[in-house]
Amino acid sequence: MIYIKSNREIVKIKKACKIVAEVIELVKKNIKPGSTTLELNLIAEDYIYSKNGRPAFKDYKVSGLPAFPGGLCTSVNNCIVHGIPSSQTVLNEGDIISIDVGVELDGYFGDAAVTCGVGNISEENKNLLKITKEALDKGIYFAKIGNSIGDISNAIGEYIVENGYYVADQLTGHGVGKALHEEPVIPNLGEKSKGHMIRKNMTLAIEPMVNVGTSKVMSREWEYFTNDGKNSAHFEHTILVTETNPEILTLI
Repeated sequence: MIYIKSNREIVKIKKACKIVAEVIELVKKNIKPGSTTLELNLIAEDYIYSKNGRPAFKDYKVSGLPAFPGGLCTSVNNCIVHGIPSSQTVLNEGDIISIDVGVELDGYFGDAAVTCGVGNISEENKNLLKITKEALDKGIYFAKIGNSIGDISNAIGEYIVENGYYVADQLTGHGVGKALHEEPVIPNLGEKSKGHMIRKNMTLAIEPMVNVGTSKVMSREWEYFTNDGKNSAHFEHTILVTETNPEILTLI
């Protein structure tokens, strides 16, 4: 079921999304060589709790897996998504790291992600981040009344492929707001005019995950990795469908 939010619900979702954006900015300031992903996780969790929110990923459950242990997903280099924070994962100069944040506040949710460089990164990694961010922008542009989910998917996928990169298999965006994950599923490849029609007051988490060398992925419980060991990047925003252009809710 796709939820069309009321104005009252949108106010609450916006408040959750504001905390998400603030967490991302705070964590970004602490990404440096020598930091551990567990340290970043604790910074995020402490801030969320200080705002009376709840880290939405912490203790999240799906069938067949243990509860997710972190409040932040920290995915380094060839880890595409759902990287588990650890005191053993130390960031090195030249790494890239995706930080993915979900917040529940007063029963409503926001979700966003960004991939950052650790210190000085290679031109190859800079371009990967640039194309992934631009693919997100392409998808957001089509989140308009009268378009379909396939229009979003097609815009993202075509841009990724035409720039020589690969869409990570199986991994998609989703509806968000009344729950962390809602319908509709938002693939990062698709056909124009296919799928659910986009309606006013839908709230969507659009999130391209872009691989350097292959679309194929492998999983180790929660964590997804590129099949060839090459790097991957991930950007995500929660957006609101309005009567005009989509409104990005997870921006500072």
